[in-house]
Amino acid sequence: MPVQRLLDIMSRLRDPEGGCPWDLQQDFASIAPYTIEEAYEVADAIDRGDMADLREELGDLLLQVVFHAQVAKEQGAFDFADVVEAISGKMLRRHPHVFGGQPLADAEEQTVAWEAHKRRERVERGERDGSALAGIARGLPEWQRAVKLQQRAARVGFDWPDPAPVIAKLREEIDEVSEEFDARAQAPQDEAVQARLEEEIGDVLFVAANLARHARVDVGHALRRANHKFERRFRRMEALAAADGGALAELPLDAQDAYWRRAKAGE
Repeated sequence: MPVQRLLDIMSRLRDPEGGCPWDLQQDFASIAPYTIEEAYEVADAIDRGDMADLREELGDLLLQVVFHAQVAKEQGAFDFADVVEAISGKMLRRHPHVFGGQPLADAEEQTVAWEAHKRRERVERGERDGSALAGIARGLPEWQRAVKLQQRAARVGFDWPDPAPVIAKLREEIDEVSEEFDARAQAPQDEAVQARLEEEIGDVLFVAANLARHARVDVGHALRRANHKFERRFRRMEALAAADGGALAELPLDAQDAYWRRAKAGE
């Protein structure tokens, strides 16, 4: 089996006798950033519609799962087969409408049922947190965690009815950020002022994530598109400056801004 081949390769890499020194030095914590990075590279390949790259990136992500499972096996905690069995069992339990003859009306009802299954599983594991926000992982990217917190709160009715008050709240938060910038200009070394500025910018980002949720826009996807757009335009600015015989970094801001407008107009 192809999966068994990969498991054997990872076992060999982690073999204390003749394995790879780098792989042998790793543990769960040191691998975790690579796992997150690979998940984002999968998303990027999907964004670009590059199927060849997606195949490769999914392999890299699978390697991360195998790596973690090998470390756990060495510690006597679990192995790859246990991971597969756990997720298989979870999928069967959480899809009774498919595997248990309990039909659901639509995807929204399925989402409600999914969350109910998750709550029951937390109770069965002995977790005592009865909050509607229980179980939201703290290791998520913060923008994603913000949206999940907002979604959970909305399920118990704590939500704005439409985007209009969210936009008003965003304007309010931006005004508060502006006030804190003014305060910092008066006291640039004041740590309390800097802390308040950080807090107010956090509020802006949190409300912006909420606005995206109301718009049914994926925050990560929207930000990736914005990043791609900025990178595309900036690279075009550099090319235009070079074509004019100069270097963008050597130009004053007004000249750089003129190239930005040209790059934008050329799209």
